[in-house]
Amino acid sequence: MGTYLLTRSIQSVLTILVISLLVFVMARATGDPVTLLASDKATAQDIALLKQQLGLDQPLPIQYWVFISNAVRGNLGKSLADRGDVAQLIGERLPNSAAIGVPALVLSTVIGVAMGVAAAVKRDTWLDKTMRVVAVLGQSMPAFWVSIMAIFIFSVVLRVLPTSGMGSPDHYILPIAVLTFFALPQRMRLMRSSLLEILGTEYVKQARAKGLSERAVVWRHAVRNALSPQLTSFGLTLAFAITGAVLVETVFSWPGLGQLAYQAMLSRDYPLIQGTVLLVAVLVVGANFLVDVLYAYIDPRIKY
Repeated sequence: MGTYLLTRSIQSVLTILVISLLVFVMARATGDPVTLLASDKATAQDIALLKQQLGLDQPLPIQYWVFISNAVRGNLGKSLADRGDVAQLIGERLPNSAAIGVPALVLSTVIGVAMGVAAAVKRDTWLDKTMRVVAVLGQSMPAFWVSIMAIFIFSVVLRVLPTSGMGSPDHYILPIAVLTFFALPQRMRLMRSSLLEILGTEYVKQARAKGLSERAVVWRHAVRNALSPQLTSFGLTLAFAITGAVLVETVFSWPGLGQLAYQAMLSRDYPLIQGTVLLVAVLVVGANFLVDVLYAYIDPRIKY
């Protein structure tokens, strides 16, 4: 058990390092931010001085070492756009993203599990086919289009909800609904497939042979075991819930991490891009590590 946890810890750290290196390289592949920050009348000497002030005159290996060594100490650097502290900017936006992401995670899990159970129990019926159509729509339609349509229907036509921004409780409804709509299919399809597999196992057949009601067989025996695979996708779903979809937050002008990352990409703000992606990586890797630890306690095959 101790060896397993140590191995997973090392793998998690290496994964974060690899992701940090990738985002460091890819952020710089978008172009030089100095060309956006410098004025049209800036001379070559002015540009060189600006690069020196921003720390962009150093070789890339040195820049990466400065970035990762500071990140370990919690220092994500200064934003190139407004010179604000990156960690503070992320800290200000993180609660806003969590305010719509966490409810979306809870709703998508509860509704998705219920829909998955209904689809599996009523396999190949009109109900199952309807559930699968909803899942396909949720995974195929673009996020920006769904967000715009939601604004058009509920804000422009019906005029019952605000179009964008953050303020009253009404402002939360559309972003949460859209995020739930996109997180729902994964939970539903995973629950349906795992439950169908379990309903065909011998111990479920034995439970039916003992005379248990179908409700008891499904909820007491099958569903409880079918919930375990939901842990596997917990890491990605958690990151999606905390950071929010970039397009959704941008369309709804929601001041969260998604919108912050979008603005950072437009301005080629290297430190802000690196800090945001690194936070998402830590959330995903940390959640997956927690899931692995839970599996180690739940599944005897891993424990021994």
